[in-house]
Amino acid sequence: MQKDYILTVSCPDRTGIVHSVSGLLLELNGNILDSQQFGDEETRQFFLRVHFSLETAQELDSLKQKFAPLGEQFQMNWNLYSAQQKARVMIMVSKQGHCLNDLLFRAQHGSLPVDIVAIGSNHRDYEALAASYGIPFHYLPITPETKAEQEQQIIQLVSDLNVDLVVLARYMQILSNHLCQALQGRAINIHHSFLPSFKGARPYHQAHARGVKIIGATAHYVTADLDEGPIIEQDIQYVDHTMTADDLTQVGSDTESLVLSRAVKHHVEHRILLNGHKTVIFK
Repeated sequence: MQKDYILTVSCPDRTGIVHSVSGLLLELNGNILDSQQFGDEETRQFFLRVHFSLETAQELDSLKQKFAPLGEQFQMNWNLYSAQQKARVMIMVSKQGHCLNDLLFRAQHGSLPVDIVAIGSNHRDYEALAASYGIPFHYLPITPETKAEQEQQIIQLVSDLNVDLVVLARYMQILSNHLCQALQGRAINIHHSFLPSFKGARPYHQAHARGVKIIGATAHYVTADLDEGPIIEQDIQYVDHTMTADDLTQVGSDTESLVLSRAVKHHVEHRILLNGHKTVIFK
C-alpha cells in the first residue's frame, strides 16, 4: 500500500540539486505528487519541499540510507516526514478563548490535521471547554515567585506527551529565555501586529481612541526576543469611524483566529523553512 511522505531541504544554492533528489526518488520507484522550490538570490540559499509516495517500507529505508551521502554532498539540512502522521499539539491559553475555540473546532472537523493532546492555562476558564472535546486540561497557575517552576511543568508536559508543537493561543505570559530555548522551532505565538503602538491591556480600545484604519494580526515562531521571531502568517482588516471598540475587538479576534490557524497548518504540513530570520513558506 502506498504511503505519502514529505521531504524538506535547505542548502547552499548550486546546480544539480533538484536533478539529484528527483533522480533518487525515481530510482526507488517514488512518485512525486507535488514539488516546490525557491532560490534566494540574496542569501544564495536553496529551499525545496517534495511531497511523494513510496510503495514499501523497504523503499523508505533505502531512501534514508541513500539520501545521507547526497545531503553531505550538497550540505543539506533535510528532513523526512510521514504525510499521514498528525502533529501532536499542546495549546496554551489564558482568559481570551477565541483562538483556542477556533483551533479546537478546526481540529475536530478535520480542516486542521493535528492531534490536540493537551490544553494548558494559568486560569481555569476553559477547563469545561477542554472537557467537552475530551482533551486533558492542565491548570498551571503562575506568580513571579513560581514562574520557573511553572515553566518546568510545561517543559515536562511537552516531553511526557511527545508534543510536536506548542501553540500560544493568547497565552498572556512572557516566556523566559530558558523556555524559549526549550521550545525553539516548535512554538507559535499570535499577537496584534498592526497595533505596534498599543501594548498591554485592551489594545483595541487604545486603537479605537486613536482612530486607526487597519487592524491585524501576526503569527510567528517564539524566540527570546519578544514578538520578534520569524513571521509565519499575517493579515489585516480595514476599519472605520463608525465602529466601536467592541467592534474592533471582534474584528481583531476573528483575524487573530484565522492567522493563527493558517500558521499552525503551514507548520504541521511541513511547509515552512527558515531562511535566516525570515521564513520560506510553500503554500
